[in-house]
Amino acid sequence: MTEVLKTRREREKQARYDAILDAAERAFSEKGYERTSMDDIARTSSLSRALLYVYFKDKAAIQRGIMLRAGQSLSERFRKAKHTADTGLAQIRAMGESYYRFYLDEPDYFSALTKASTAMAEADETQTMEMLCSKSELMELMIEAVELGLEDGTMSRQRIKSPEQTALYLRGALHGVILLCQSEAGESGGSFPAENLIRHTMDMLTSSIAASDEALKSA
Repeated sequence: MTEVLKTRREREKQARYDAILDAAERAFSEKGYERTSMDDIARTSSLSRALLYVYFKDKAAIQRGIMLRAGQSLSERFRKAKHTADTGLAQIRAMGESYYRFYLDEPDYFSALTKASTAMAEADETQTMEMLCSKSELMELMIEAVELGLEDGTMSRQRIKSPEQTALYLRGALHGVILLCQSEAGESGGSFPAENLIRHTMDMLTSSIAASDEALKSA
């Protein structure tokens, strides 16, 4: 009976935690982070302000909770993309394309992840570890694809000295181009050919790590 009550309390606790983050996401999207107060989040979640502080010490902690959600959402997209391809090079391309779709489909989450590294400096130990684990999971998925590419012959052993550094390079380069697209689209009123640039970037990135044509034919 005690275990049943404990499980129910844990479910109720998780439900309130999720309700707070759901409410914060809506409030931040509608009013912006700076203009949203803890009272706004409490009203939107139909919970008391005092209860909010039981789960989060301040608004910044709530935002970091949203960043964790964003990381989990991107990790799930990467896992699904990875399973759509058989070779390491194709998996990397699929994950790159899923990253761009993530930016298009969940712009608030993309923005949250862009700020995650800075936000970690103010996080408590628990949130810091959760955010580091989320980041590590993303990198591991990419590193596994690079290692597979080296094994199956679709990636160049001459060009890739470290799967870890290669994964960082690929993600950093694509992230930078997506930010450029975001900026240019805003200045051009949405007429900037972002899709074409992303495709070109993916072509350039994959060709920079691909094995030679001869190696690809024999792989």
